[in-house]
Amino acid sequence: MDARHDTRTRAEGATQRRGFIRSPVTFAVAAMALVVGGVAIAQSFGVDPLRPSGTPAVTRDLHFEDTPHGAIRISDARTGQTVTDLAPGAGGFVRATLRGFARERRAADAPGPESPFRLTAWSDGRLTLEDPATGRFVDIGAFGPSQVESFTTILIAQGGIPR
Repeated sequence: MDARHDTRTRAEGATQRRGFIRSPVTFAVAAMALVVGGVAIAQSFGVDPLRPSGTPAVTRDLHFEDTPHGAIRISDARTGQTVTDLAPGAGGFVRATLRGFARERRAADAPGPESPFRLTAWSDGRLTLEDPATGRFVDIGAFGPSQVESFTTILIAQGGIPR
């Protein structure tokens, strides 16, 4: 009789543990379904939940040009003045981001380096880099504060050095 009671107690404990695990999993699946459903509904109304919701606070159109010595020259598209030069090996995140945008332009058969990219600080605190030629944009903040800092430096740099 003692052995049957012990077996039944262990079986009840296992069932309770399975119920304990099943409950969070069910909650997680329901939460994911709710998020996916919400995004689908937002998109059906023409709202892109990934786009910044604020208004542009500061915007700068920029040209990025490879120099013969391996640097990247960043210039203001409006004034033509050099904002900064990224020395060879410097600005790894900026370089990687630009490579991705350039690859996207080639794939979309979009205009090349003559068409500027748009760097925008938004009133909601986000910082984005957008390619108006392809419509692609990247929320720089998704990559962390040091990446935001690298692009913010470019955004707020004064008129730059005349070319």
